Amino acid sequence: MGKNAFSKNLIDREDCLIVIIDIQERLMPVIADRERVQKNIIKLARFSKIVGLPVVTTEQEKLGATIADLKGELCGLIPVPKAHFNCFYNHAFSEQIRASDKKTLILTGVEAHICVIQTALSGLSDYNIHIIEDATSSRTRENKKIAIERMREAGAIISSTEMFIYEILQKAGTDEFKAILQLVK
Repeated sequence: MGKNAFSKNLIDREDCLIVIIDIQERLMPVIADRERVQKNIIKLARFSKIVGLPVVTTEQEKLGATIADLKGELCGLIPVPKAHFNCFYNHAFSEQIRASDKKTLILTGVEAHICVIQTALSGLSDYNIHIIEDATSSRTRENKKIAIERMREAGAIISSTEMFIYEILQKAGTDEFKAILQLVK
């Protein structure tokens, strides 16, 4: 029996990819709840290394580099530069996603009401889209709230950092579980 034989609603770790959108030096200082968002995205980056999940990152043109703390966790991963808000409008991004052969995208980043939502809405036609709510934000909480509601109504699954981590792990007592205990404390 497959590991997700009991529910089509659970994420299959073999079929998912984490997308980190625009966590950049010039943008993050104005983002609501930025410390929590940055902390959770870094936690997800560390988790991805422990369990071997692929990650794609983006950088919006003219907003600086990815923040140093995150860049350090991404082990030399080169962000996809973009001018469009919708990541799928960027050929390099679309090609990376298509080449991964994954059907579930775990979206994080900023801004929820601009780049994250446009990418999510566009991706829903071909992918299962999960939004990690506590690893996503906007300049205002109101814009984030509206974006999360709209993405949910369109069919995206709204989740949290810990919910995602434990859904991927599936059980306690494993070496992976022991390795992530420091992340979730």
